[in-house]
Amino acid sequence: MAFSIYDFTSFNQAIDHALYASLPPVLAVIVEMTIIGLVFLVFYAVVGLFLVYAERKVCAFMQNRVGPNRVGPYGIFQTIADFIKLLMKELISIKNSDKLLFNLAPFIVIIASFMAIAAIPFGKGLQAIDFDIGILYVIAVSSLGVVGILLAGWSSNNKYSLIGAMRSGAQIISYELSVGLSLLTIIVLAGTMQFSQIVEGQANGWFIFKGHIPAFIAFILFLIASTAETNRGPFDLAEAESELTAGFHTEYSGIKFAFFFLAEYMNMFIVASIAATVFLGGWMPFHFSGWAGFNHVMDYIPPFVWYLGKTAFVIFLMMWFKWTFPRLRIDQLLNLEWKYLLPINLVNILVMAFIVLMGWHF
Repeated sequence: MAFSIYDFTSFNQAIDHALYASLPPVLAVIVEMTIIGLVFLVFYAVVGLFLVYAERKVCAFMQNRVGPNRVGPYGIFQTIADFIKLLMKELISIKNSDKLLFNLAPFIVIIASFMAIAAIPFGKGLQAIDFDIGILYVIAVSSLGVVGILLAGWSSNNKYSLIGAMRSGAQIISYELSVGLSLLTIIVLAGTMQFSQIVEGQANGWFIFKGHIPAFIAFILFLIASTAETNRGPFDLAEAESELTAGFHTEYSGIKFAFFFLAEYMNMFIVASIAATVFLGGWMPFHFSGWAGFNHVMDYIPPFVWYLGKTAFVIFLMMWFKWTFPRLRIDQLLNLEWKYLLPINLVNILVMAFIVLMGWHF
């Protein structure tokens, strides 16, 4: 069966048929799960290291600096050197901490992001699972990360860690409402929660354009709320260095600290992927109605390149956001959600429902 960079469906089916033909069904499923797990592990590590490097370079650009430039050409191996350093650091045992929960917390945080990334379509035929409630699943499993953060803060037996964890819990639980409602606005337009169908529904135009002003407002609200939910600046009160030393992961060292550090960047990648998939067409190319020649040229670009380009664009917006605005106070942060974003989201859903009911969308 021919391999195509434009559609991985036949390639995946060929592997599936080969495994089921040579192995018992149960063993074939286990082998498939193992292969997918290993692919995601490698992808997770590569993307995490790249995003750390990208953030350092974007931050340097915003502040008129050079950024990493010593280890490797343009400093590309700096993050790998830092990762090796973290792997070799001693795991310090904290006196009077709850050992079980202290050790369990980083794994809960990293497993939650692993579960969320499995449902994201990276290209045509490049999706581990395709639930008919895909958006609901991602919101549900990504919210499990806050359990790990609360456990980390409480089990550390450190008042600063506990304050950081409580701030993070209040922040994530609050902003999850706006993330969910902004996605619900597009669900009303798309008529489905399945990621593959949402992408296919944007074949003749991305939802950010098809849904008029409510879709654009939902995109802006999603960007703001998801930035807050991932504990990134200017909403990084849970890790306010000047107040809490490092926040909920103050007492962690070595690989356990690396898990928290990596999970933050992967959560940013996940929310950027969701934004790219739901609002910007996912792996669908950019098409203009009636421009056959232009559309034909756009179709030559592989789907996964479209997906990665859109995701990188959203990630850059989030980084730009962080290095432009000063950190908010906790009262300002919660006021922004409960007094502004939530009411705007509720009105926006009603407007979108009216537009869909009247058939005014493209």
